[in-house]
Amino acid sequence: MAQLKVQQKKSTIGCKKNQRDTLRSLGLKRIGDVVVKEDRPEIRGMVHTVRHLVAVEEVEES
Repeated sequence: MAQLKVQQKKSTIGCKKNQRDTLRSLGLKRIGDVVVKEDRPEIRGMVHTVRHLVAVEEVEES
């Protein structure tokens, strides 16, 4: 199964609370943090919510 590499690029200052909570749920705490998550619809939806704050790339499972 493919995986998504999600990196936080922008600050959460001035963002809505649900966007801050979504980043925290993804495991991102500060700019530059990177997490690798399974490519599932739930994760895609979370990434879509904060798409303006993160960079996403697909990686193959190794």
